Amino acid sequence: MISTLPSDPRARPLIADLGRDYDERYGLNDGIPSSFELERYPAEQFAHRNGGAFLLLIRDGVVIAGGAYKRVSVSTAEIKRVWTNPDYRRQGLARIIMAALEDATLAHGYTNVELTTGARQPEAVALYLTLGYSPEFDLDGDYEAISYLSFTKSLVAEPVPA
Repeated sequence: MISTLPSDPRARPLIADLGRDYDERYGLNDGIPSSFELERYPAEQFAHRNGGAFLLLIRDGVVIAGGAYKRVSVSTAEIKRVWTNPDYRRQGLARIIMAALEDATLAHGYTNVELTTGARQPEAVALYLTLGYSPEFDLDGDYEAISYLSFTKSLVAEPVPA
């Protein structure tokens, strides 16, 4: 696992495939390709010195998974860009990335994380639920009407009453 920035040439497979996936799943959004979302934040927001991280998992020189987080507040980070190389899916790599991101946010001093996924990403919804993320939306609602599906998680265990 390496920590870098989205501008690192090694991150190109992640960014390119996420863009392809967003455009295939969501098409145009007010005439703008959905992949434009990947340009919303400057790369520096994911720099460690700015409270973020951009992680890549590399095997035999191939980027096989990755993810990032950025600062929301002194106690909260937002997880972004979770991705697995299509040639390496169904191997638990997204879980490895999520665990690494959670560990890194804790090491950075965050106690809470939040994230969003889209209505047309049921595999992401299932992953976040199995990892203990709380949906901030009605799980039985119309995901298309909700659009952005928000999740939160506290990374600090609740104290057990004595």
